[in-house]
Order: sequence, then structure tokens, then C-alpha cells
Amino acid sequence: MIPLPVCHLFERLSVIAPVSMRLTTTGRFAVTAMLDLAMQGEKGHVTLADISQRQGISQSYLEQLFAKLRRHEVVVSLRGRRGGYRLARNPELITVADIIIAVDEPLDATRCGGKGNCTGTEDHGGHCMTHHLWSTLTQKMLEFLASVSIKELVEQQRLRIHHHTQHQDEQFAKIPLQIEEGNASLAQTHSMKAHPPHTTACAFGVKQ
Repeated sequence: MIPLPVCHLFERLSVIAPVSMRLTTTGRFAVTAMLDLAMQGEKGHVTLADISQRQGISQSYLEQLFAKLRRHEVVVSLRGRRGGYRLARNPELITVADIIIAVDEPLDATRCGGKGNCTGTEDHGGHCMTHHLWSTLTQKMLEFLASVSIKELVEQQRLRIHHHTQHQDEQFAKIPLQIEEGNASLAQTHSMKAHPPHTTACAFGVKQ
């Protein structure tokens, strides 16, 4: 199975984010599960058991994540034998930021958690010297995540699948030629053993 492009998304994110602001497992799993849901949802409602099996995320953990996603109206559920989950709106209208916020993933580079009481005093309004820097970075992070939709991630994944399949087809196409070349080489070897080339005594330096 080809990995979903979520890791590439977070690699781009890590370029601009300090270590203290990297997404946790919660955020990564939530985005991965939502991407799986978007790709499989065209066939109908998707069960968490299926997502769990495809992505290697425990079903109990997915249940917690999707409970939050449902409360934030990112997904809708259907009970019953054919039940499961589907996106609450079109994938182009759901961003990574929507998902991260829904599962309560902390996105804040400031030491004070955005409260503005970094120093614990009233000096400078309680802000530390770099408060505005990290506050701006937090905003840029949210803007980046809000600019990436689930639809974009789906398109990226399908393009990767297409390229992967195309590469496999090219490799398979070479197999008959390799077999043919191998058979020809084998046949030549058998022919040489059955009809060894005639060697004269002179060839071995023996005088006639």
C-alpha cells in the first residue's frame, strides 16, 4: 500500500515550525483517517474498522477522534448494518486546520499558550520579549494548514498511485524481454556444450 501524503504535509510544516509546535500523534492520525475517509467515501459510508485496518490505527483511538470530528460537524455518521462515516461537506471545503482544531490539537508556539502572561508579571502587559514573534508564527501555521484542503491531499495521493502503477507496469513489461534474453543465452550455452568448437593441436602449441 502506498503511504498517504500526510507525512509530506507535515514535513513542509516542520520547516517553519519550532520543535515545541510540532503536531502530535493525535493530529497526524486525525488527518490520515480523514484522508482515508475521503478516498473511500465515494463508495458510501466507511467504517472505522476498515480505516483501522488500512492505516494501522487502533479502532478505539479512531472512535475518540471521530467523536470529536462529528461534534465539530466535520463528519457525519450512520448507524446500522451499512453504517459508518462520511464527510459532512465537500472535501474542498474541509481543510487540515478544520481537522486539527476539531481534535483539540494544540497549535501554539508561544510559551504562554496565547494567553499573553508569559512573564507572570504586568511588565509589558505580561508578554515576554519574543511573544509577538511566536504569536505571528502560530498565525502563519494556521494559515498554512487552512490553505490545504482534503481534496488537495486526495488528488496528490491519486497522482502518486498513478505514478506507482505506471512504474510497476513498465517493470512488468520488461519481464518477457528478460525471460527471452535468458532463454536465448541458455540455448546458446546448451548448443556450445553439445557441439564444442573444433580445436587443432596447433592451437595448443603442439607441433605436427
